[in-house]
Amino acid sequence: MRQKQCEVDEARKLAKAGYPIEQIATMMHHTRKTIPNYLDPGYSVANGHYNGRIPGKLAPYEKEVIELRSQGLTYPKIHNILCGKGYTGSVASLRMFMQKERTRMQEQEEQNKPQSEFIQRKSLCQLIYKKLEDVATITADQYEQALERYPLLSQLYTLVKEFHTVMFSQKPEKLDLWIKSAQKYDIPELQSFMEGICNDIEAVKNGIAYSYNNGLAEGSVNKIKVIKRIMYGRNSFILLKAKVLFHELFYTEFN
Repeated sequence: MRQKQCEVDEARKLAKAGYPIEQIATMMHHTRKTIPNYLDPGYSVANGHYNGRIPGKLAPYEKEVIELRSQGLTYPKIHNILCGKGYTGSVASLRMFMQKERTRMQEQEEQNKPQSEFIQRKSLCQLIYKKLEDVATITADQYEQALERYPLLSQLYTLVKEFHTVMFSQKPEKLDLWIKSAQKYDIPELQSFMEGICNDIEAVKNGIAYSYNNGLAEGSVNKIKVIKRIMYGRNSFILLKAKVLFHELFYTEFN
């Protein structure tokens, strides 16, 4: 019924936009007679025989069929019982009825299920390095619901924020306290990250203690590697040196 209502709304929207009935019928793959019915103000998908059932031979015995099937009786046995009560239909009709009944019950269960909102994984990942108000794909309510359902997520976000604070605190001793807190969680990715820090703990602490770093040198090395890759297969040291120096000259003149 919902799909039918969407078609009716679409037809009325196209008619309001000025499309003729013939063109609307072609666009929506309907007959010429169907569209005027959709455009009629009194038309409703809930009226008439839409989605209705015509009572058949099995109608008086439907509840009994459901009850007998729930007891484990086979269709031929149910058929024999109903025939003794006046049923004149076939066994195939019983199977078809039960198949439709199962489908109807499944649809009803789906409708009765509480609707849950879907939060993209990338939205939760962005919260690692962005503030909540800077992530447009997740609301504050969704964030609170995610933390309530997954308490570990809240603890991980807290660890990330604490690590960010430690890195800019200029107090290397705080790193040891953070590592002790993080070691409580049996998360392979987190343990691997801490192992990498511990293997080079002196350099990490120096990065916290001092304001300067090797970013400039790393940037220059990366720039030379890019130039080398661009000239892959036709490179020599003399040509690489000339191109690097020319790039620096060009950058100096125009900046």
